[in-house]
Amino acid sequence: MVVTEGASDLPSNWGRWGEDDELGTLNLITDGARARAAAEVRSGRAVSLALPIQPAPIISGPFAPATTEGSPVQQLMVHTGPAAHATVDVMVVTNHHPRSTHLDALSHQSIDGRVYPGRLLGDSVSPAGVTHASTTAFAAGVVTRGVLLNLAADGPLPAGHAVTARDLGARRSRCSTRRGWRSGGRRPPSGWSATRPRRWWAGRPG
Repeated sequence: MVVTEGASDLPSNWGRWGEDDELGTLNLITDGARARAAAEVRSGRAVSLALPIQPAPIISGPFAPATTEGSPVQQLMVHTGPAAHATVDVMVVTNHHPRSTHLDALSHQSIDGRVYPGRLLGDSVSPAGVTHASTTAFAAGVVTRGVLLNLAADGPLPAGHAVTARDLGARRSRCSTRRGWRSGGRRPPSGWSATRPRRWWAGRPG
């Protein structure tokens, strides 16, 4: 995707952490922020934000999913017969699929032929892979205090709804907690994945 329209009006962190940075605002999650997050743990309950995936068997192909209803994961089982000591598989994953939960690399989108934090797209991404701003930079994981703002508490957002700062502020005002915003993660569910319309990207809130 190439972003150009209105890009100059958007807030930018390009150059904020230097020309070689690959973390972006994850730089705000310092050791101190992680320690504060760990200190707030009470129950230890794990809550996944991932969408469930049912792999599709590779009968022929593999092929990229033709529709948003298709599984983003194609699986080929590899074994050596019924008496095998172990079984293994080969998977083909379409990461950028509306039913595939994933983290976008900072090189995923470009503006005027450049990717974060201002490098030429051709110098960062090629058919051979990504040499700058890939998700490899997130290999240590993302651990911080999370703030879940449920924008769909009153029902799924309508198609084409543009989530604005006013939406986030209104939902935040209904929360009982206010601390940790600078170094915490925010994830605003829209209720869109619960309905999964066939034309996912046409009118998706965001």
